[in-house]
Amino acid sequence: MYKNALKIIISILLSAIFMSLSLTAYADIGNISAESAILVEQGSMRVLYEKSAHEKMPMASTTKIMTTILLIESGDLNRQLTITNEMLAGVEGSSVGFRAGNVVTCADLAYGMMLASGNDAANVAAIYVAGSLEKFADMMNEKAAQIGMMDTHFVTPSGLDADEHYSTAYDMALLASYAMDNPIFAEIAATTVHPITCGDPAQTVYFSNHNRLLKTYEGAKGVKTGFTKKSGRCLVSYAERNGVNLIAVTLKAPDDWNDHKSLFDYGFSVLKANEIKAELPVKSISIAGGAPDNISIEAQPAVLALLDGEKEKITSNIYLPKFVYAPVCQGDIIGRIDYYLDDRLIGCAPIVASQDSAGEPASEKSLLDKMIYWFYMLLCW
Repeated sequence: MYKNALKIIISILLSAIFMSLSLTAYADIGNISAESAILVEQGSMRVLYEKSAHEKMPMASTTKIMTTILLIESGDLNRQLTITNEMLAGVEGSSVGFRAGNVVTCADLAYGMMLASGNDAANVAAIYVAGSLEKFADMMNEKAAQIGMMDTHFVTPSGLDADEHYSTAYDMALLASYAMDNPIFAEIAATTVHPITCGDPAQTVYFSNHNRLLKTYEGAKGVKTGFTKKSGRCLVSYAERNGVNLIAVTLKAPDDWNDHKSLFDYGFSVLKANEIKAELPVKSISIAGGAPDNISIEAQPAVLALLDGEKEKITSNIYLPKFVYAPVCQGDIIGRIDYYLDDRLIGCAPIVASQDSAGEPASEKSLLDKMIYWFYMLLCW
């Protein structure tokens, strides 16, 4: 009986110690004013901090992250269009001042949305891409489903309040991670000032980015601000330092700038970039149709953002074909290594040829040879 009681007491004490350690780890973040917040490592989407992160809430103009990435994916941003009255119908709130008859580029719309948070730019982009606001909302929701935003529903391209227009801090972090992987989007999000020229007579207008973190926080590279009376202050941000990439999201945050600085300070204090290079099971791979019969290969290092003690827990899967066709040049990608932490994919690195080979160009091989080769590649990958 006494032994059981002693075990219970020890268990309670250990639990209290672990809880204390956990609270101490998060104590460095300080008070977060947001009703909903999250901090993730971008590469793996590992959650480092969360507060009601899956609660459905309005997200205001952070919606324009989705509108902008869909505009970018729709085609060349140098495309020109003429703004019509239909495109501007019903626009209210923040505006960049576009007028019917203005000839602008898709890039102008993207910068107008991301920097100046123009609702007019968002409406024009939506109707230009999809033909109507309703069809564009369908595109937004289809893309959200592809990204994995399971608790999000879009109605407007601008983020103006509407019934059934909502997301979560977690879902907005997913969206930011997806968008920042696009180099064009990332460049726009990191821009502090951008000029456009339009109108008759032509005038140059300068868009200034509303995201203060770009100028006040080291390593900040985006992403988007938002505000309505219903949603309160919303902010999605991205920062990188020394190989560590972080995304922070706050919804309904009276003190959002300081919230994000605190979240980032915490993230950069606990995550460190580690170079990982797995040992390959073979040092060379066979060559078909060339000389020599095989070539040497090597794994490129991966840089992973890890907490203390996680490096020893990393596992890997190696993907290599049975053979490759000549010719092969030094540096050509032959395979890849996927790195896992607790069964979560957190990074990958290519396996490359470390020497050249001579041989018949693949374009001159028979269709059967090519089919056999790609069949083997599919089996391996």
